[in-house]
Amino acid sequence: MSSTAADVVRLLTVKGETLAVAESLTGGMVAAEITAVPGASKAFRGSVTAYATELKRELLGVDATVLAARGAVDPQVAAEMAAGVREALGADWGIATTGVAGPDPQDGQPVGTVFVAVDGPFGADDGSASGGKVEALRLNGDRAEIRMESVRSVLALLLRELAGEQTGNERAQDTERNGGF
Repeated sequence: MSSTAADVVRLLTVKGETLAVAESLTGGMVAAEITAVPGASKAFRGSVTAYATELKRELLGVDATVLAARGAVDPQVAAEMAAGVREALGADWGIATTGVAGPDPQDGQPVGTVFVAVDGPFGADDGSASGGKVEALRLNGDRAEIRMESVRSVLALLLRELAGEQTGNERAQDTERNGGF
């Protein structure tokens, strides 16, 4: 269990919000990292490991024309996976991973090409989505290292979004509950 995963679960719990995960190259590792945190059941709805390209369309609603034209390793695919799992599992937040861990290139993308995405609730004040963000990563290392860094990266992206969503009052309440940390 990482401290990032623990922070994600803590912030989701404080906010009374939930999370769903869509994974491809990480094959369930993101969900495992989250569920290793004690109390994760208060915030974690579930996950979909859509390793096969057609499952991204069938289970997560990723646009078939995008998949056909660009393949599964694409920023729009990552964004649609995050939005799709959020909707499918009825969560406030959705995160997703898609990419090439190796040993061979895929969809014309070299090993180490990864896209992580977060999709979140709409802000009440401005009507814009707080989520809907995608990060492109170019990772080095072997298959295991690329997969682990993908997990770390998607959780860090979510943590930044969650921390940015807290108001000053929520931060103060959270700090007080956690002994001033």
